[in-house]
Amino acid sequence: MVVGTASHVGKSWMATAICRHLRRRGLRVAPFKAQNMSLNSYVCRDGGEIGRAQVAQAEACDVEPTTDMNPVLLKPAAAMGSQVIVNGRVWKQLSADAYEGEFDFLLEQVFAAYRRLAAEYDFIVLEGAGGTAEINLRERDLVNLPLAERLDVPALVVADIDRGGVFASVTGTLQLISEGERRRVRSFAVNRFRGYPGLFESGRAMLEERAACPCLGVFPFAREIELDAEDSVSLDEGRGAEAVDGQLDIVIVRLPHISNFTDFRLLTSARYVERPTKNPPDIIILPGSKNTVADLHWLRRNGLAEWAVDCHGKGAAVWGICGGYQMLGRRVADPAGVESALGAAEGLGLIDCETTLAETKTTRAVMACAAGGEVEFAAYEIHMGETRQARVTSPFAHIEGRPEGFRNGRVIGTYLHGALECTELLGGLVEEVALRRGRRAPSIKTAPKSEQYDRLADWFEQNADMELFEELYLQ
Repeated sequence: MVVGTASHVGKSWMATAICRHLRRRGLRVAPFKAQNMSLNSYVCRDGGEIGRAQVAQAEACDVEPTTDMNPVLLKPAAAMGSQVIVNGRVWKQLSADAYEGEFDFLLEQVFAAYRRLAAEYDFIVLEGAGGTAEINLRERDLVNLPLAERLDVPALVVADIDRGGVFASVTGTLQLISEGERRRVRSFAVNRFRGYPGLFESGRAMLEERAACPCLGVFPFAREIELDAEDSVSLDEGRGAEAVDGQLDIVIVRLPHISNFTDFRLLTSARYVERPTKNPPDIIILPGSKNTVADLHWLRRNGLAEWAVDCHGKGAAVWGICGGYQMLGRRVADPAGVESALGAAEGLGLIDCETTLAETKTTRAVMACAAGGEVEFAAYEIHMGETRQARVTSPFAHIEGRPEGFRNGRVIGTYLHGALECTELLGGLVEEVALRRGRRAPSIKTAPKSEQYDRLADWFEQNADMELFEELYLQ
């Protein structure tokens, strides 16, 4: 198990690196995160929904992602608590206190999923969540060291030196956990070190003395390795605030309830905005949302709705994915209060359609074909609404001959997450806008994911004490 001293210290990275390292040794490996809280999710082949980080880890293991790898997924829904997904399917909408009352049931689901994986694989790499020393949550902890204790799994504690306080975070964490949990911790790792690691040798020795356990390694900050982000915290580290002269200016609206922003991982030159820009961009993208009506109200309060429509009138392309697609229509209604109690909101009116949210959730993986028939791509749907167009004369794509979404002129709307992760499709869409606007299309090429996972395994193997890793975790 890989746990952290806090959120966003690099647990997912470390777990993914270990997954790839073990796979390269010829072992059958599977990832496991008992409980994940994220609006970045993915639909498995059977229609079950799991966190995106476990999908990346499954890819690193060269196995197909399944719902057993993330049996409990929480999707926060503002003041309404979280939508709870169990074994890939929507189970309940619960407040935090009501969720705690379901601990025994959820723990059984976690055990069952873990046992199924354990029967199939040589090794399971478990990932914790948040900080592992949240002692007020210990009695109801499904995912961190209390679970490692129940399963008798050895653990690695990861700390982020870049944020400061690494001595306090490592030693404080180990002092706060219980004796049983402490017996599971075999070593710790110092992550995101900048500069020459030899400069930290004395600090490493001090930490080992106070922690009474060895340091597995001091791992450098590696921005050059690209992995799918687990949650929106990563956007805070993100992309430039200014457009590049002569290059197509692409902006993504950072909605308060943004979801599945991994759709835009190939658009590395795009920038996130939360207010209108002074100069009209060339492409405006409205991403998915966990609360479409609330985010539509937010767009209007911030002047972004009027700005987007005005920019479109001045020649900008406007693309909407999932919730963003719904926002491009005339109206979004939520009569059953599926996402909020706000009822309804007027859309931007760029597509002649209306959406009604419903309690039934659509989750499915599909193969689609761009409307022109030139590109086939894999995609997935995750939405709780039905969008009705007056006439479907200009679809974005076809799925088994059925039209999907909208594409006409400079407006695109689709429910298909993953469409913009197809290099060929995205390249064609971006080039079309660049030609029309007389600008340079940005590069959207990226190294294949398999190369990124190999680079991540190299990063682990070059900086970890591999003999110690073998002794502590593999014997």
